[in-house]
Amino acid sequence: MATAAAPARGAAGGVPLLRAATRARLLGWILIGASLVVVVGPFLWILMNSFKTQIAILTGAWIFTPTLDNYADVLASRRSDFLHALYTSLIVATVSTVVVVVIATLAAYSLYRFRWATWVATGFLGWTLAFHVIPVITLVGPWYLTFRELGLYDTRTALVLTHVTINLPIAVWLMLSFFKALPPEIEEAALVDGCTTLSAFRRVMLPLVTPGLIATGVLSFIFSWNDFTIALNLTSQVNATVPVVVSKFANDYEVLHAQMAAASILATLPALLLMFVGQRFIVQGLTMGSVK
Repeated sequence: MATAAAPARGAAGGVPLLRAATRARLLGWILIGASLVVVVGPFLWILMNSFKTQIAILTGAWIFTPTLDNYADVLASRRSDFLHALYTSLIVATVSTVVVVVIATLAAYSLYRFRWATWVATGFLGWTLAFHVIPVITLVGPWYLTFRELGLYDTRTALVLTHVTINLPIAVWLMLSFFKALPPEIEEAALVDGCTTLSAFRRVMLPLVTPGLIATGVLSFIFSWNDFTIALNLTSQVNATVPVVVSKFANDYEVLHAQMAAASILATLPALLLMFVGQRFIVQGLTMGSVK
């Protein structure tokens, strides 16, 4: 009798466990849904407003006739400098990204390959980390005075130099994590086969860290593309970037909500496209070394 009753008690005890698992799964879906609302909700709200008229936005209308006039105004209007700002942002973000990736790759490989003194490597990495956490706004003032004295104020060169300075620390750390994930025997085998250090780096190591190059490039480009503080203080109307131009739809006399929403959506597209292309490599780079 005791033996027959044991399975019954086990089956009954399994019901609370099943209910607990169901509640946990339901709670997980609720949290995911809430996260989607928080993250995607504002973007969808701006997207909806970009197809509204100014009157529909001010009245809070939910039912409206979609219009593309806002996008036409942003892209083709004489009062809008969005296309010029888009060109400037593309140049600054692309050039700064290339420079960051090249310097970060060489620096990370040097720290990985050569036997630097411990205090040198630790001091360099600690300095880059400390510099990365410094608020950008504290550096804008000295940069403004320096570039004005050098004749580089309101130039793309100044923006490229500042973006390289800001993005280089995290790029070095990312590339170093990818190099450290490679077994040293791979390079040693290439050297045994007759490769020089330079050719082993170019033909063997670089192809193996291609995901790191992509992740570092995507993040650097997005950080440069989204910069607002530096561009606002170091440029005028001539070399204003996309974030600065978007903000200028709100001035002292009026706020063009519809045009600002349309410009915001257009400004998001390049970074969003890059995130979709390189998200797998970005996740791999940010989690590198967390699991052995």
